[in-house]
Amino acid sequence: MRIKSFDELTIQDNFIFQKVMLKKPICKAVLERLLDISIKDIVYIQEEKTLDVSLETKSVRLDVYVNDERGTVFNIEMQTSKDMEELVKRTRFYQSILDMYHLQKGQKYMTLNDSYIIFICTFPVFSGNRHKYTFRNVCMEEHDILLNDGATKLFLSTKGKMDDISKPLQRFLDYVDGHAASDDLLRDIESAVDEAKHCETWREEYSMLSMDHYTYWKEGVAEGRAEGRAEGLAEGKTEGKAEVVVQMLRKRLSLEMIAEVTKFTVEEVTTIAKEHSLM
Repeated sequence: MRIKSFDELTIQDNFIFQKVMLKKPICKAVLERLLDISIKDIVYIQEEKTLDVSLETKSVRLDVYVNDERGTVFNIEMQTSKDMEELVKRTRFYQSILDMYHLQKGQKYMTLNDSYIIFICTFPVFSGNRHKYTFRNVCMEEHDILLNDGATKLFLSTKGKMDDISKPLQRFLDYVDGHAASDDLLRDIESAVDEAKHCETWREEYSMLSMDHYTYWKEGVAEGRAEGRAEGLAEGKTEGKAEVVVQMLRKRLSLEMIAEVTKFTVEEVTTIAKEHSLM
């Protein structure tokens, strides 16, 4: 497995995307462009970035997690994995965890925050034609009746074909897809990407993450080959990769990151974690 070098990273890579979104004016402007809304202010929820509801439940590691002046919660993630079934299930899980986390014991349900879960995808999604797919709960018998529970899931694709979004949003998605920056916000993002890639602290952080991932992967493949000689190559590779997962879990890496590196599904990673009493 080849891991990108730090110099190869772009806005499509979660590591850089997260760092760029730490700039409040950019994060606020991106949210406004993605949702076509006006936001007075946003607040980062750094201390709540990993949400644990209980010891028995899975943690959620959120990439960019903020709320606005009305308490609306926004979670934005850059997605390169093409497993749509897994991504759809992930939005459902994220929503449940966000709701359980924000609704403290004894509070009324009306205190639940409105929320947006936003996935920016670098590949075609659903029909493959649209750039933007917005999901809210709707009555199947009468489609004009919305449940109005305050929960919105949004999938954006850089590979859409239709003329279905605003020009500013089209320029943003084109930029993520590799086009040149074509307006002030995108030029600000481009400058922030360049700044992030010249930050030695972040270079070292990425290097450490990459080295850990490569070491775990290499050890897993080696162990898989050794096991394969005795019990069959395919089975050995699986066992070797399972040990990689265990090592990553002990390093407290997120389930999503582990799944992306090892090519297991999040559900398989969760199963391994439970088998080794790591959840």
